[in-house]
Amino acid sequence: MRRARAGRCVLRRGEARAYAPRAGRRVAGRIRSRNTPIRRPRVNSQQNVADFANLGPRAREWLAAIGVRTRRDLERLGAVAVYKRLRERGYPATLELVYALEAARQGIAKHRLPAATRKRLEVQARDAVRPRCAWAGDDPLYVRYHDEEWGVPVHDDRTLFEFLILEGAQAGLSWITILRKREAYRAAFADFDPARVARFDARRIDRLMRDDGIVRNRLKLEAAVANARAFLAVQREFGSFDRYAWRFVNGRPLVNRPATHADVPARTEISDALSADLRRRGFRFVGSTICYAFMQAVGMVNDHVQSCFRCPPRRSAVR
Repeated sequence: MRRARAGRCVLRRGEARAYAPRAGRRVAGRIRSRNTPIRRPRVNSQQNVADFANLGPRAREWLAAIGVRTRRDLERLGAVAVYKRLRERGYPATLELVYALEAARQGIAKHRLPAATRKRLEVQARDAVRPRCAWAGDDPLYVRYHDEEWGVPVHDDRTLFEFLILEGAQAGLSWITILRKREAYRAAFADFDPARVARFDARRIDRLMRDDGIVRNRLKLEAAVANARAFLAVQREFGSFDRYAWRFVNGRPLVNRPATHADVPARTEISDALSADLRRRGFRFVGSTICYAFMQAVGMVNDHVQSCFRCPPRRSAVR
């Protein structure tokens, strides 16, 4: 029996579920509210690519050729990175394959990918295959640094001081290691305020030596403090470090347009001159190679290769 109340069908205790209202959805013998989130199916990370329902035989061959053989491989790289590798190897991968890979990664059918996810993947995939300098690689942090910072002219003194410290810390290490520690350096070095860093004493350096977020090299830490003091002296003499540094390139970036990364020098006569002058002023860890890397980082030199989308176009001859 049913009892009507306020226009709705209400179940009495013990009545059959066949009279349940349609506001919910029957799941495993019970009524699920519309607000109950749908649990995604569990995915097997060891599942072989050959078993992916969303992929055809040709796509499976491509994935095997680049070392993607299980869902774990796909989860580790991500759909967009796999797409980029395929395109770099010359395989005619399309956006539809990106959608299929993402669906396979999530363990769902391709048609169930939300429109917002498809749009995000489309933007990321198009950005991933833009021609870049080879050193940018696949690391998102490195790619962002390449696209947004490397070779962009910097005239803010605090940012110039930041790169002076970071380039010195990089000596003997890879730049990606320093980029991953950048936020820790920002916290450890007072947001790269040279006036505050110049006041660091021996106890502060001892504390920095216990900070595992930065490169714990006492010589480099002591050099950073000495460089802050020398930096302030340059500001007093020239009005700003920007005015001092950019005079070595006559105030304008040097655009080299190298054909390949092999054509990019490690040092030049200008970096030699900058290094010698900085050393004379009391700076440390400012060898010519470090100075050239500094010049590239702050845009005094633009060494994006000709095939890179960040390489400035060649200027037309002036008539």
